[in-house]
Amino acid sequence: MAPQKGKQGTKGQKQIVEENKQTLKFYAIMAVGAEVVYNGLMITVFWESFTAFYMCLVFFSILVFAGSLQFMWSMAKATYSETGQLLDGGIDLNMESGFAENLKDLIILTSSILCLSLISNYFWLLWLLAPGRAFYMLWVNVLAPWIFSPAPEVDEKKQKKLERKAKRR
Repeated sequence: MAPQKGKQGTKGQKQIVEENKQTLKFYAIMAVGAEVVYNGLMITVFWESFTAFYMCLVFFSILVFAGSLQFMWSMAKATYSETGQLLDGGIDLNMESGFAENLKDLIILTSSILCLSLISNYFWLLWLLAPGRAFYMLWVNVLAPWIFSPAPEVDEKKQKKLERKAKRR
């Protein structure tokens, strides 16, 4: 596919609302599907190894799914006027490098962990990738630029003025 020339087109509010509905539906189906597959197989086939610890992990995964989907839903909530006209379509969930992208990644990670943990329980350790990525993003976007930013350049006139004031004291 050839790269587009010129400015990238913008989406209309109605298009954003429709795409947000599709995105929320897709990720809700992914979350419910992963839970149904994991819980169904654990209850029917692997009941002996389905201990309280793994039940807590499943409960935590349900909380992750519910929290992510609820947050995405609140971000994408559209505002309508009294006459039913669309005023605001909400935040575009499919925007590149937006916060919703991180929530979608978390849903994908959790779904993958649930399915892979049917093979081996060691796949639950993949959940440690989430705080690792959060720290990486914090470091790259906030801490490193703040710590390693160059000192602001001071104008020569201002520097001489500050030196004269310091000598007077």
